Amino acid sequence: QLQASGGGLVQPSGSLTLSCAASSGFILNDYSIGWFRQAPGKEREGVSCISTRGGGTSTADSVKGRFTISRDKNTAYLQMSSLKPEDSAVYYCAASRRQLGARQLCREPSLFANWGQGTLVTVSS
Repeated sequence: QLQASGGGLVQPSGSLTLSCAASSGFILNDYSIGWFRQAPGKEREGVSCISTRGGGTSTADSVKGRFTISRDKNTAYLQMSSLKPEDSAVYYCAASRRQLGARQLCREPSLFANWGQGTLVTVSS
């Protein structure tokens, strides 16, 4: 129901925009959205989330000021700039019906019932 895209190979300090599209009948605007990432050997990490409860957002300290989450009716986006090698990971978008704040959502991937397949971001020169 969710399709993430936009990953690829980018040089350090470069930019990428990830997209998360919902399939027909799945109204993304009805859900809180999270972008998570997982690097090899590491746990899945909440990168940025946007809640349906007031539209609040939360962004991990490690990417604050560089990554921006946004959405429209059927697509969510993660704009990434000033990319660093440590940003390399598989990035996943996820959707949740839970009416919780964005910070809590980003801390608990288990709150998200719907996941996209992941898109690989590699930051390397």
